[in-house]
Amino acid sequence: MSEVILELKELSTHFFTDHGEIPAVDKVSLKVHKGEIVGIVGESGSGKSVTSLSIMQLIPQPPGKIVGGEISFKGENLANASEKKMKKIRGNEISMIFQEPMTSLNPLFTIGNQMQEAIRLHQKISKKSAIDKAVQMLKIVGIPRAEEIVKEYPHQLSGGMRQRVMIAMAMSSYPKLLIADEPTTALDVTIQAQILDLMKKINQEEDTGILLITHDLGVVADICDSVVVMYSGQVVEQGNKREILKDPQHPYSQGLIRSLPKLHEQDKKLYSIPGTVARPKMNQVGCRFAPRCEFAFERCFKENPALYDLENGRKSRCFLHADKEGERIADATITRS
Repeated sequence: MSEVILELKELSTHFFTDHGEIPAVDKVSLKVHKGEIVGIVGESGSGKSVTSLSIMQLIPQPPGKIVGGEISFKGENLANASEKKMKKIRGNEISMIFQEPMTSLNPLFTIGNQMQEAIRLHQKISKKSAIDKAVQMLKIVGIPRAEEIVKEYPHQLSGGMRQRVMIAMAMSSYPKLLIADEPTTALDVTIQAQILDLMKKINQEEDTGILLITHDLGVVADICDSVVVMYSGQVVEQGNKREILKDPQHPYSQGLIRSLPKLHEQDKKLYSIPGTVARPKMNQVGCRFAPRCEFAFERCFKENPALYDLENGRKSRCFLHADKEGERIADATITRS
């Protein structure tokens, strides 16, 4: 396996609100290797985006704060890095593509103006050279008539074009790590495919590590190498993409995959996991997924499950995988008590 460029070690990010302290990210650990695409999946409210914003040190303070753990980037801990240090890293060594490009691009400035500003922030080049670089990057991401696009404003471009501009801007310094937060949300299927193909191309040609945040398992199946499944602020399963999609071990992962529409079952009602994602609480007792789990039994409501090590480096946070007298409990016939 290639070198690790990003490693989260029990990262915890809490929000301090009028309703109390909320552990939005609770001891999350994961790795991204050079040239690897890691997908973080889960329903809305699982903590995916907060994890990515924590890496970039973009959590609004107050009410949010990183309260524990490490963010190791190329061997250096960024969890307590100064703003001056992060400004050198953001957009240079770590870039991020945000979920909605229209809110990420300033409507008052042209595409070229915004791109050249981002380029010159990290590269000591003239304004003209920066514009030339912007045009070059727009061509690389497949935008036609790039020389004209740099003179236009965000509202003059389609959603797919704006997202390509964001990718071009993110890749302008050839970062070691690219964080993509729902990069294909609200785009039509054809544009989605083009954006994903572009990300795969960047990953393969530049050996860029990518952390892809999504709720779309189809996207994960298409481009990811490994998967991290999050629920209510915690990692509940992680491992190789092929193994998790083919044989999920955590009941939540199983529910997500059962929710996918199947072409040969068009006449059947689409499955959905009952209930909604529980808001994380401090000192919570019991498995957070237990109230929605069809396999939950008494222990699930009284103890907090660990992230158990399975075969081939896989992990699952479920008592179905706890060892009992040296033997693993893996009997999926256990029913809700």
